[in-house]
Parts: sequence; structure tokens; C-alpha cells
Amino acid sequence: MTIFEMFSYSFIQRALLAGTLIGVLCAVLGVFLVLRRLSLIGDGLAHITFGSVALALFAGLQGAAMLLVSLPVVLLASLGILKLTGKARLGGDAAIGIVSSVGVSLGVLLAVLGRGYGVDLFSYLFGSILAISQAELLVAGGLFVTVLALLWLYYNDLVALTFNEELAVVSGIRVRFLNGLLAALTALTVVLAMKLVGVMLISALLILPASAALQVARGVRMTVILSVLFSLLSVVGGIVLSFLLNLPSGATIILLAFVIFCAGYLFRQVSAAGRQENR
Repeated sequence: MTIFEMFSYSFIQRALLAGTLIGVLCAVLGVFLVLRRLSLIGDGLAHITFGSVALALFAGLQGAAMLLVSLPVVLLASLGILKLTGKARLGGDAAIGIVSSVGVSLGVLLAVLGRGYGVDLFSYLFGSILAISQAELLVAGGLFVTVLALLWLYYNDLVALTFNEELAVVSGIRVRFLNGLLAALTALTVVLAMKLVGVMLISALLILPASAALQVARGVRMTVILSVLFSLLSVVGGIVLSFLLNLPSGATIILLAFVIFCAGYLFRQVSAAGRQENR
């Protein structure tokens, strides 16, 4: 089979389209999360997603219908992390640790109680983008438009909040609202990405493209553009390689993203060495 023939398959077309939508969202959100040192919130929400998937399977839901359980559960968890941080005198890492451990515990408990859906749960742990359905693609498209529209609407405020929260408060920016919005958008993206790379690897897709872009870019706008480019290279390249070489798609996507990060890091080191020699 040639590489061109594989694009004639409808499931490959759906996987590439869904992967592109999710990759763009993870890349844009990842820049704000990495710059604000909130990368771990993606990891914590991924663990909650594991518990929500187990709950949906326990209730007998499959495919796109599982989002009816996962979306509200993960959204509530993201707001719960913010509440614990603000009201319970906890640091962000402690709040994320509490919520994520509850999610994993819930998932393990339901997996044991609901024997018989181990294979389905495994596919959500490590991703199965090649098996994405038409209904799931439509849901991904709707959420993609919603999340991207909100990011575009509040882009300038999020940039101001990222670099100086105190100045943002003085300037009249609604900091609490924006923190809640960022957490909610991250929750929506994590739920979407669970089919692409699996709940175990979602945080890597949020962190690696943004971190690679930060190695080579100057300015927030260029960082966002490069993060999107690196994410799409990882997702599309990972899907193609996984199909041609019969490899797990989620792991292939993340390892390719890591290779791009290493290339960005080496580029930064070589550039810095060159500037020192020219002085």
C-alpha cells in the first residue's frame, strides 16, 4: 500500500480531521498552561477523565454518548480544583493531586465492579483515534469551534493574565473568571483528546508542542503559531506512521512530539552558542 492509498480510507480521513482539531486546541491551550506553570492541571483532569470513562462504561454508554458523562464530570472537577486552591488554603499542586487521585480511585473501583468492559477502558487509556466514529467527529468539531471562539474572544486578557496577574487585577481584568474559563476549556480539550492519545498521555500533548515552540519562538503570538505547527506535525505524522508500521497511534504521536521538542532544544543551544562566538 502506498501512502496515498491510505488516505482513501474513510476511517483515516476521520482520524486525521479529528486529530487536526484536537491538536490545534491542545497547542493553543498548552502555551497558556506552560507559561502559567499550570501544566499539571492537564494531567490531573486526565485522571478524572479516566474515572468518568469508567463511570460511563459502567452505565452502559458507548461512543459519543460517553461524553454526556465525561464532559460534566471533568468540568466540575476543573472548577473543584480552583475552589480547593482558593478556599481550602491549598497549593495548586495539592488540589490537583487530590482531585486526580479521586478520579483514578473511582476508575479502578468501577473497573473492578463492572467486569466485562476491560477492553473498552483500555482503548481510552491509550487512545484509538483510528476507531473514531462519525458522531464523535461531529462532537469534536462542535467543541473545537466553541473552545477556539472563546480563546479568540479572551486572547488579549489571557496574555495579560499570563505575564502579570497583579497588573491584570489593577487593569480591571476579571482574573477569577479567566482562571475558571481556562480550567473549563482545558477540561473540554482533555475530554476530546482522550480518544486521540488516551487519558494517560493527554498532558504530554498539552505540554510538548508548547514547550518545543518556547525553545525557538520569540513573542506569544509566534509561540502559539509554532506550537500549532509542531502539534499538527506530531498528530498527522503519528497517525500516518502508526498506520503504516502497525504501531499504537497515541504513543507514536507523543514520541514524535518529544523528537520535535528535542530538535527545538538543540536548535536553541546551537543558536545560543553561535551568538556567544559572534560577540
